[in-house]
Amino acid sequence: MAEINMLQAINDALSIALESDENSILFGEDVGHFGGVFRATSGLQEKFGRDRCFNTPLTEQGIAGFANGLASNGMVAIAEIQFADYIFPAIDQIVNETAKFRYRSGNEFNVGGVTFRTPYGGGIAGGHYHSQSPEAYFTQTAGLKVVVPRNAYQAKGLLLASIRDPNPVIFFEPKRLYRANISEVPDEDYEIELGKAEVVRQGKDITLLAWGAQVEIVEKAADMAAKKGISCEIIDLRTLAPWDIDTLAASVKKTGRLLINHEAPLTGGFAGEIAATIQEECFLYLESPIARVCGLDTPYPLIHEKEYMPDALKTFEAIKATVNF
Repeated sequence: MAEINMLQAINDALSIALESDENSILFGEDVGHFGGVFRATSGLQEKFGRDRCFNTPLTEQGIAGFANGLASNGMVAIAEIQFADYIFPAIDQIVNETAKFRYRSGNEFNVGGVTFRTPYGGGIAGGHYHSQSPEAYFTQTAGLKVVVPRNAYQAKGLLLASIRDPNPVIFFEPKRLYRANISEVPDEDYEIELGKAEVVRQGKDITLLAWGAQVEIVEKAADMAAKKGISCEIIDLRTLAPWDIDTLAASVKKTGRLLINHEAPLTGGFAGEIAATIQEECFLYLESPIARVCGLDTPYPLIHEKEYMPDALKTFEAIKATVNF
């Protein structure tokens, strides 16, 4: 297996998707000859032609509406929203059209062939318009799947599974890992099942849950905790909608404690939904309150990015407090 970064893995997945299904079309702002602002689509227009990989106008609502129209006519629409911060102009199309097509028609028609790819999160000094983590906005929308990879291997397998899933998917790509993460990735076509969490590390004292770039953060915190004799089990959620309740509940019943880490703000973040569900599922097993280590309830700050981030040290302190409760 070759060692490649996340951008290369995404590019490879897109190439396989376009090659394996002639009904698939890739489009978005600057995805054509330029190859995307991060170069995730580099070379794909040259390989598949302007009819199957092309630029759109700067209109996210138009991109989403166009994707819905293509998918409703049997095409496989792979749409890029250049930054997740720019997905909000498209939210009406995604929430009120993409998510509800199948329901409103009694399964007579659908737009299950839509996948929205979008870079999200901070860590690149992008400021408040290029650093947000809006995944929780979409997890409460029935009819959508929400997927977040943590490394290059996952990015390829989860993206191919998302494109081929019979439901619309929003695929959030942690952009600070685009070139920072290098993994062994098979050359061949493969998929990773959606809706299944991964137990990254076994432990017995506390369960740490994260997704995307934050998995690496909780791994560092777990290493710090291990030096204090605290054994951490680490779970990567991978799919936020639908999320794998069974795997997480089984872990919490074993450890008796749970800490959830995500980059999005604390209030209204997906950690709150997870905490409420696990409290219902595991109440009699919990040895301490469920902890959340998240971003701040402020606009994403440029010069105070390090203070904003739910980093390994904040997570380590929360681990100690939870275990010693």
